[in-house]
Amino acid sequence: QLQLVESGGGLVQAGGSLRLSCVASLDTLRPYSVGWFRQAPGREREFVAAINWSGSKTAHSDSVKDRFTISRENAKNTVYLQMSGLKSEDTAIYYCAADIDQPWMADIAVENYDYWGQGTQVTVSY
Repeated sequence: QLQLVESGGGLVQAGGSLRLSCVASLDTLRPYSVGWFRQAPGREREFVAAINWSGSKTAHSDSVKDRFTISRENAKNTVYLQMSGLKSEDTAIYYCAADIDQPWMADIAVENYDYWGQGTQVTVSY
């Protein structure tokens, strides 16, 4: 079983920065890839960024490319999402998710992720 806990969300002015963290706890040692997704009110959950187990592969959506960066520290079981140049349209609940079936991939498909955190709210004000 794998549990994920996100933190780092909050209220920030447009143009500001936040760093989200996703800490994983596992009952057995196994590799996993991680994705960040977000969901705004009335909208479907959308892909933001993903990273494979070794960190050698990453993917970012076009809407956040050049502003957000995903990274990980496996020694701390932690994946980060560094967000800068925040815009009002980035306002959403941000979720991290883990894929244990294809840990070598930075998967962008929400349906391929097996475990999800509870989410952390990011609100960007004008």
